[in-house]
Amino acid sequence: MQKKVKVKPNSKQQKIEEQSDGSLTVHLKSPPVDGKANEELIKLLAENFSVPKSYIRIKSGLSSRQKIIEIHTDV
Repeated sequence: MQKKVKVKPNSKQQKIEEQSDGSLTVHLKSPPVDGKANEELIKLLAENFSVPKSYIRIKSGLSSRQKIIEIHTDV
């Protein structure tokens, strides 16, 4: 499964909002420095979709706020 994700780093609280088009807006506490926000994003999505962190991959947009995330849900 692929999801479009818009990341908002340096937020006061962590949360995931699903948009009407099926994309996600993810608010992260971490700053976008040294990959910390990406690590937090993967951890948060893994908890949300109940999969191991290794099942989530940033397919594109590694250093961008707009990302394409690939989530392997088949075990």
